Amino acid sequence: MKNDNWWRGAVIYQIYPRSFLDTNGDGVGDLPGIVEKLDYIAGLGVDAIWISPFFKSPMADFGYDIADYRDVDPLFGTLADFDRLLSKAHSLGVKVMIDQVLSHCSVDHAWFKESRESRDNPKADWYVWADPKEDGTPPNNWMSLFGGVAWRWEPRREQYYLHNFLASQPDLNFHNPAVQQATLDNVQFWLDRGVDGLRLDAINFCFHDAQLRDNPPKPKEKRVGRGFSPDNPYAYQYHYHNNTQPENVVFLERLRELLDQYPDAAALGEISSEDSLATTAEYVTDQRLHMGYSFELLTEDGSAAYIRATVERLEAAMAEGWPCWAVSNHDVQRAVTRWGNGESSPALAAQLVALVCSLRGSVCLYQGEELGLPEADVPYEALQDPYGKTFWPNFKGRDGCRTPMPWNDETQAGFSHGQPWLPIPAEHRAINVARQDADPSSVLNLVRGFLAWRRTQPALRSGGIRFLDASEPVLAFVREDEGQRILVVFNLSARAVQWPLPDGIVAEALEGHGLQRATHDGGTLSLPARGVYFASIA
Repeated sequence: MKNDNWWRGAVIYQIYPRSFLDTNGDGVGDLPGIVEKLDYIAGLGVDAIWISPFFKSPMADFGYDIADYRDVDPLFGTLADFDRLLSKAHSLGVKVMIDQVLSHCSVDHAWFKESRESRDNPKADWYVWADPKEDGTPPNNWMSLFGGVAWRWEPRREQYYLHNFLASQPDLNFHNPAVQQATLDNVQFWLDRGVDGLRLDAINFCFHDAQLRDNPPKPKEKRVGRGFSPDNPYAYQYHYHNNTQPENVVFLERLRELLDQYPDAAALGEISSEDSLATTAEYVTDQRLHMGYSFELLTEDGSAAYIRATVERLEAAMAEGWPCWAVSNHDVQRAVTRWGNGESSPALAAQLVALVCSLRGSVCLYQGEELGLPEADVPYEALQDPYGKTFWPNFKGRDGCRTPMPWNDETQAGFSHGQPWLPIPAEHRAINVARQDADPSSVLNLVRGFLAWRRTQPALRSGGIRFLDASEPVLAFVREDEGQRILVVFNLSARAVQWPLPDGIVAEALEGHGLQRATHDGGTLSLPARGVYFASIA
């Protein structure tokens, strides 16, 4: 598959704007802060940025509850600030992707305010409304991902409305063609403004089962969620009816028709279903989404066997589509903590970036990943995440991966002149950007060097992938593009290991990636702790 598009093999840097850089002293990051740090971002060697929601919102879910899809919340700045951001990013050769939350909005959205007033107003059927059962209980057994039932009573209509997430995030009724068109019009507003792509939040949640059938129960031994607390009652069901409906595919094809009017624009879908890999393969085609990613590598299991099995299963299902991989984002515990087993060394942090950037597909790197930030321990009294407050203390929520970026040794680590919305832990301050910038062996400089080197290796950006048999903790595979074959080997442990090269493989080590390098003695590789081996294969 030729790499004719900027997004194919791209490294996309996710910015959580609340926590990136605050320029007005209110303790919350903003769009001017992103503008100020665009040179830093471009210097990382990434191809694009993805900005989490900055639209008008009451911030019940920190921007993922949108009250106006076409305007910037004053907390983050103005439309003029966004235009300035877009212009500067493009001048630096960096593409801009924005989050689009299509399946639900805020209770403060004008559409919902009108819809909830009566059963016969022009927006009456724009949300998922349902009558109660005879005993007054909700129409079915669907659960909210954020805890409790997925239905909220509205006395003005004497009906329930559906919310797959917070009760303040009502689900839009995509069975209504007018809702689909209004959604596409909102997307077009940003495409016309010049954005290069969309990250589509929870994109498989747009449609629900029109018959409102109950979800079947899930056996206790299978209640292992991806991206949510295992003690969450959401895990007690198979979610066959409240998301991932057949009609969603048809809508994605309408969305793709719109995107194809902007030849360089790309859509990346976030997909979380009962079989996320199968749904990703179904959604990512030449007629639907350009890329898709799921929570499959955002789990506790960072073993070589699990990574191989996950990638191979998607590869088998997605013969023609293009995946995107991530090991960290704003919804899960940071990777160096999740996969490090108490280790948070620079070698581990750099290796994790190299690993995700060596799989077939595009890559999402989350802000702070280039610094090797561990998960922050946010005390209960400082929690902001409603998800964490609901499930405390069994699950502390998502605040630990959302704490502000540490830029320097100044007050509040250079993030703000005011009190940050979340505390900045001492261990983050100690590995701030300024300190790492001055240290040639820092995670930051290792990541910069690796990403620059990756750009020179076509097989790593756009080639196919074939795994080789290896025992834990070794992960080995071959990336192959026209004219180039690269052997890639990772030691995913904190101890040195040896790995015999498979028969018939003649490899010559590639230099310049800057990571913990293996040595090659005859037919055996000696891999140091967190060691890697990139080699050209004849």
